[in-house]
Amino acid sequence: MDYTAPIDEMMFVLEALGAREALAGVPGGEHLDGETSRAVLDAAGAFAAGELAPLNHSGDKAGAKLENGVVRTAPGFAEAYKRFVDGGWNAVPFAEDHGGQGLPWALAVAVTEMWQSANLAFGLCPLLSHGAVELLATHGTAEQRRIYVPKLVSGAWSGTMNLTEPQAGSDVGAIKTRAVPEPAHDGALGKAYRITGNKIFITYGEHDMADNIVHMVLARTPGAPAGSKGISLFLVPKYLPAGADGTGLGAKNDLRCVSLEHKLGISAAPTCVMAFGDDGGALGWLIGAENRGLECMFIMMNNARLSVGLQGVAIAERAYQQAAAYAKTRVQSRTLTGKAPGPVAIVEHPDVRRMLLDMKARLDASRALTYAAHLSLDLAAKSPDAATRTHHQARVDLLTPVVKAWSTDIGVTVASLGVQIHGGMGYIEETGAAQYYRDARITPIYEGTNGIQANDLVFRKIARDGGAALKTLLDEIAALETDLAAATHPDLIRLRETLTPARQAVAAAGNFIVETAKAAPDKVAAGAVPFLDMLGTLAGGALLAKGAILAAKRPAEAHTRRRLLVARHFADHLLSKVPGALHGVRDGAASVLAAQAADF
Repeated sequence: MDYTAPIDEMMFVLEALGAREALAGVPGGEHLDGETSRAVLDAAGAFAAGELAPLNHSGDKAGAKLENGVVRTAPGFAEAYKRFVDGGWNAVPFAEDHGGQGLPWALAVAVTEMWQSANLAFGLCPLLSHGAVELLATHGTAEQRRIYVPKLVSGAWSGTMNLTEPQAGSDVGAIKTRAVPEPAHDGALGKAYRITGNKIFITYGEHDMADNIVHMVLARTPGAPAGSKGISLFLVPKYLPAGADGTGLGAKNDLRCVSLEHKLGISAAPTCVMAFGDDGGALGWLIGAENRGLECMFIMMNNARLSVGLQGVAIAERAYQQAAAYAKTRVQSRTLTGKAPGPVAIVEHPDVRRMLLDMKARLDASRALTYAAHLSLDLAAKSPDAATRTHHQARVDLLTPVVKAWSTDIGVTVASLGVQIHGGMGYIEETGAAQYYRDARITPIYEGTNGIQANDLVFRKIARDGGAALKTLLDEIAALETDLAAATHPDLIRLRETLTPARQAVAAAGNFIVETAKAAPDKVAAGAVPFLDMLGTLAGGALLAKGAILAAKRPAEAHTRRRLLVARHFADHLLSKVPGALHGVRDGAASVLAAQAADF
């Protein structure tokens, strides 16, 4: 159950993406020189392996506890979090103006992957804080930013996202939490309100790791329109601001954790039922404009969606490492060829090798796609060229639902294969393989289920712009096929043979979506998930091909053979299936829409 950060793989992906060249002249891009990147990743890897990974299994066993209204995290978590904050790790991707280290997301994504691989339950706390920083930096008042952003950047305070209510899950427009104006507390922080209501599924809604918890809460003001158009967003701290500069901890706000959810996985991460307003209402301040809360919250939600996609990559890496180690040491059965005199390690059996290659191919493709999205995030925010910013913002918008959904589905699949490789021992908790599967299973659900991500992709990201952003991506893949056409290596030839029909199939599916979405949205929705899988597989396969081209130029390097092997496996076993999925997107609605409730 040890963890070793795959630093060589991370560095290779950044090189294959051309991250250093793309970010030349962009603030923070200077950190992508090989020496600095390696130093950062080495230090992060040591912290992840030495501090966080040892708490993963024990934290799962102990869980978080609610005692007399106080949530206590698993033994060792609070101490590890303090060292995490003291080491400056929470501040890695943020602007130096706010106390951050100013590293680009292209590098910070690799660092963050380590926290999630080493200890997914621990990694959820900084994940949400990062989203809160982005939200306040974009929509907060000057005073909200001054008081709260530096504390969230350092990690001294943590952030949460309060959307879900018992009657309002994915349908956020159905929330009932109320926000009543409290003019007596209006001031530099903005308009004040009293918040009353209950929220469920609030990750790290209460805990003992940070000094203060900054809740981002969706609620309705009096007379607000029905549905999502009547939702506002509020900053509701656990402790009210105090002191001359407002950064001290004052009285406890009128909010509490009522109970902790009992979950399938991520047991060490407290998932809270929160009550606001037991005694007149929790004090909160409006973020952004009234009735525009969902629009503001999407800043945090989209940040979290990319981060959850990264969790899929991270849990796949952890499951793969353990499965590969087990397969090389577990001895069982003779080989089919009979060349070995007795039983061999199970890695010698073809089906186990197939599963390991499948795990590794999915993992590598999802990592490349997730890192590519974060590189575009940097360029969309910081490039000095307006056209470049526009191009990469469109790319981030297109890829966000794909990264979230495709990568988390891969995390579950890879973790499941890890259990399978362990055989019966994988079903036994002591091996640790089952925990990765249990932990991974939430990732396709939270921050918008993967079905919601697929609908977002087809309706908002493809149909809305007439497929323009998709076409740009497909044109880049077509150009990559031209590069592959000149290759003589058999693995590169096979990549081109599978990449071209996959691209053509995705293009045809995209045309169907653009042509059909307005007239028959139910038909498009019925095939949205298969389409997202097609696009993820194509885009991930294209990035593996890009890496394979680079690897083939370095035949003497130790990892070259394996990188080409993994890319070839992805082509043969995954990319080759994309054309066959086209029928499900264009014609698969027939059975779905014909089915009635009585048929189930």
